[in-house]
Amino acid sequence: MSQPSESEREFRIRQVTRSGQEERDDCLAVEEPMEIRIVFGPSERRTGRSLSITMRTPDHDFELAAGFLLTEGIVTRREQISGFEFCGQTAEGRARPNIVRVELAPDLDVQMQNLQRHFYTTSSCGICGKGSLDAIRSSGIRPVDSSLTIPADTIYKLPDRLREAQSVFQQTGGIHAAGLFDAGGELLNQREDVGRHNALDKLIGNQLLADQLPLAEHLLVVSGRSSFELVQKAATAGFPVMISVGAPSSLAVDLAAEFGITLVGFTSRERFNVYTHAHRIGPHG
Repeated sequence: MSQPSESEREFRIRQVTRSGQEERDDCLAVEEPMEIRIVFGPSERRTGRSLSITMRTPDHDFELAAGFLLTEGIVTRREQISGFEFCGQTAEGRARPNIVRVELAPDLDVQMQNLQRHFYTTSSCGICGKGSLDAIRSSGIRPVDSSLTIPADTIYKLPDRLREAQSVFQQTGGIHAAGLFDAGGELLNQREDVGRHNALDKLIGNQLLADQLPLAEHLLVVSGRSSFELVQKAATAGFPVMISVGAPSSLAVDLAAEFGITLVGFTSRERFNVYTHAHRIGPHG
């Protein structure tokens, strides 16, 4: 077994099989909290605030913070982020602290109401699917505008190509991935994390910091299922096609339909289901 990275940790376990028991080493994905703090406001009156604590796999932490800020509506462009730094104490055995401090541009108007996660309410229906969709409609996200089409033969291959690139998954077997592909099915980038939302935030954050958004000519492939929040993040980044190995939720389908995303699920070497905007899926080659 190769030397574990910051994303992996070895444990001594007892493996039990029908033929007996043995002591052996096992490598698991690391899960640790990361706090995102932001500093914002005019140069003469800066304000600091703890924004979020998420359980993540250490690595690409600045990208995770950037992707989170974009997909939560705090920033919309690369130039609104002035810089990053780690702060706080470093835990024993770790290379860096688990707190990321993000300096936002002095002229950025931070909307405090956008700092509340996971609460979608309306006066008419309270917390429900309709309220969730209404919140997205009012957030400024626009329907994806893309004429991209993908041959069906390309889609069958994508989950395997993503899995082959997952170095931490190959060591641990317990981690999610999000992959950025071009229209020809070539993997351009991927990120891994124990949290599927974090993996996608890392990928989107990478593209934001490279000033490569929106991603209207690219495909998103995720290793698990498609949830409402993942489709929301995909819409924020401008992905026209989102492909998952697992099933979508009903609200994910509603959101993809409204915001122009072709949503594909249950993708394997033999078949896949197209839930929305099937016009982007071309015939077999």
